[in-house]
Amino acid sequence: MPTAAPRYVSLDTKERLLEAAAQVFASRGFRRATVREICQLAGANLAAVNYHFRDKAGLYQAVLEDTHRRALEKYPLESPADASSAERLHRFIEHLMFKLFDEDLTDCRFRIMAWEMIEPTPALDALVAKIIRPLSQRLQAIVRELLGPAAAEDRVRLCQLSIIGQCLYHRQGQAVISRLFPEQHYTPADLRRLAVHITQFSLLALKGLAQEGEATS
Repeated sequence: MPTAAPRYVSLDTKERLLEAAAQVFASRGFRRATVREICQLAGANLAAVNYHFRDKAGLYQAVLEDTHRRALEKYPLESPADASSAERLHRFIEHLMFKLFDEDLTDCRFRIMAWEMIEPTPALDALVAKIIRPLSQRLQAIVRELLGPAAAEDRVRLCQLSIIGQCLYHRQGQAVISRLFPEQHYTPADLRRLAVHITQFSLLALKGLAQEGEATS
């Protein structure tokens, strides 16, 4: 674990702590990380964590929330008021793809979330309630519109998860994908094409399921 001078000398103490904490939590996970290590990397005294974040758990939760806040600022999710369901789905998928592959946002923080999947902490409940659930509900509403009002709740849920799964696999399975398909890249242009593909693939699937539902109703 690096213990060099602060890498973010132009930032104030709170921001330096967030950046340093992201590196330490990514390397060690929440349970193995220490406040002393984080403060040493940030060039801050131990009391700074208590002052700005209350404790290590508060700092950890702040790192998770800061990632999503930055992503929403960098990649706004709002669509025009007259956007169709298909257009809103595409906007959601493109937003997610760019967020997943933005190294400035996800280099350390993606590894933190990997730790969180293995060793969940109370911070995950707060993150889901405050940030992830509202995004999930947004996608859920789009999927329900595309499936039609008669669609069963479990079908809406499974379709929603299938869409997210397509996006996540490209990020989580990137090491395998690059070996199977060396021609697959993830430049901004590639991400836009992928977002279009995943949207079209999903729309056709949703259309077929909606028609199936109408035929059996």
